[in-house]
Amino acid sequence: MLVADLLVRALELDGTPVWAVLTGTEEAERLRKDAAALGIRPFEDGDTAGHGPGTGQSVRVVGERGGGSGQAPDAATVAVAPVHPAGPDLADPDAVRLALLERHHRARVELDAAALDEARDTLARLRRAVADWARHPSRPVPAEVRDQLRAAWEDDLDAPGVLRVLRQVETDPDLADGARFEICAYADRFLGLHLTRDVGTSY
Repeated sequence: MLVADLLVRALELDGTPVWAVLTGTEEAERLRKDAAALGIRPFEDGDTAGHGPGTGQSVRVVGERGGGSGQAPDAATVAVAPVHPAGPDLADPDAVRLALLERHHRARVELDAAALDEARDTLARLRRAVADWARHPSRPVPAEVRDQLRAAWEDDLDAPGVLRVLRQVETDPDLADGARFEICAYADRFLGLHLTRDVGTSY
């Protein structure tokens, strides 16, 4: 569902209307609850498929072994590698989301204590930096940085690539702090990590 959420976000950033539908599961309510905790926007019920506006292209997001047979045979398919454990502790959902985003969706992810601790530290650092940059006069997102971000998420939803751009932004001496803030706010429309959450907070 996280990969489907990234797909929705990338399409919306490109100005494409999206109709997201949850299908092929008997655990819809549990999935919706976990998805909400992870910042995944709600999906329509499976039985509403085909009721979206227009007749656009269908894209299915499935486990790496496929699944959901017999549905939309002409749809493009995005396969997702497994995550272990399959039901992670969601006490810190943003850290879980970042730990997943650090790996490409075709790579198996191990959500162990080390990965989650690293994600918490990264989030704390980024949020402190974004809150500090927000105190400076705003500057536009440089065209070359915008192009790098878009190239990453348009290349098979390359979330790790987006995060690499943000790491470069943190240390680029030629960027004004106001531009760093706007870049992170723009990238977070794809990442969904609440990077601007601590703006206005005193550290």
